[in-house]
Amino acid sequence: MKNNISRYITVLLFTGLGLATLFLVYYYQNAAYQADCALKGVSGQECNLIDKLLDDLNHVNYSWIWITIIMFMISNVMRAYRWKMMLEALGYKPRMVNLFSTVMVNYLANLGIPRSGELVRAALISKYDNIPVEKAFGTVVTDRIFDVIMMAIVFGMTALLGGKVVLDYLDQNINIRDKAGFLLDRPGVIIAFIILILLATYFVFKNRTRLRNTTIGSKLMHKFKGFYDGVISVKNVANLPLFIFHTVMIWILYFLMQYLAFFSFAPTENLGPIAGLVVFAFGSLGIVVPTPGGMGSFHFLTTEALAIYNVQGADAFTYANIVFFSIQIFANIVFGIISLVLLSLYNKVQP
Repeated sequence: MKNNISRYITVLLFTGLGLATLFLVYYYQNAAYQADCALKGVSGQECNLIDKLLDDLNHVNYSWIWITIIMFMISNVMRAYRWKMMLEALGYKPRMVNLFSTVMVNYLANLGIPRSGELVRAALISKYDNIPVEKAFGTVVTDRIFDVIMMAIVFGMTALLGGKVVLDYLDQNINIRDKAGFLLDRPGVIIAFIILILLATYFVFKNRTRLRNTTIGSKLMHKFKGFYDGVISVKNVANLPLFIFHTVMIWILYFLMQYLAFFSFAPTENLGPIAGLVVFAFGSLGIVVPTPGGMGSFHFLTTEALAIYNVQGADAFTYANIVFFSIQIFANIVFGIISLVLLSLYNKVQP
């Protein structure tokens, strides 16, 4: 009972954070929109961002949105197959239906409690395909490590191809030099942190045998060994080039989802692939923020990225909502629930 209450509180906390962030983005965009209307001589009663959003949604070309949803599902099939390769490298034979379904449930769970989906995913595949949960979770961590690597590559390409306009934006709005200077002007903070890490490492190393022989220590070592096996499973995959191909294709599909969505909305339909890359990079960073599906943070960073290409704030806000609610909300909820049902039904009839 207490676990359920704490789970509900956690869901409400993260959802509240997401809604609050989204409201702030809406509030400032609405104020800017009304100020623009005033300059054009339009009264405030006839100028409301919600009304504009609803009207814009009526004029969206949803054929392009369905294409992005199809690409999203293909990327998840590829993610499931890549995960299958890692688990098979550990000697297990997971079923593709279970792998794909747990990937989709992963996204559904993240809408409630951000980052909880990875644990749910490992637990479900452990339950349905008899894989030790620590090994399954290790492969999930590896899966996410490759996502981080690909995201770093995307940001590198964005800085390279986006040109001076992107670098100027980052410098003016994130103040990279100021933040770096904060640390460089306080070397004592850096030195103290390094010393603390070194002392903790020395203590653990010096007492490693005694710690390993305790009941808790032996259990932790067993779990850590399984987790470690899962993390390094990629080095034993049967076809490493195929693994890398799936990794790259997943992120190419993510980029295409963002770029092709431009064509669904008139104010963005003339933007090119470089703009698509920049908006994709900013939006990806917004999704990393621990709110349901990147709620609010995705909207803010997407509108900021579109501002670089002179898309007005109100139009950028509409575009962010089109992508957010079609993929992060509609696709993840609908296909996540279908996958939950499929997992139950499929595994009842399978031996």
